[in-house]
Amino acid sequence: MAAKRTAELIPLCHPIPLTRVTVDFRLDETAHAIECTAMAECVGRTGVEMEALTAASIALLTIYDMCKAVDRGMVIESVRLLEKLGGKSGHWRSG
Repeated sequence: MAAKRTAELIPLCHPIPLTRVTVDFRLDETAHAIECTAMAECVGRTGVEMEALTAASIALLTIYDMCKAVDRGMVIESVRLLEKLGGKSGHWRSG
């Protein structure tokens, strides 16, 4: 839902007809952490990294909201782009 509403949340982002969005979580019990990975796709010749970053950020904020009664000291960190395919700039991968 967050990915679909990116244009309403981020100035200068235009609405993009998304064909697929996934949000996956990995629980690291040892570190008491949750890793969230979001992926967005569209058919058009534009990037959808803002949609994926918005989806991941809102998913993590949702977890914070659900768990804040247990621990208000939770930290959301390292929200970043891992990989981008297509669009004008082509393929990019985090180093």
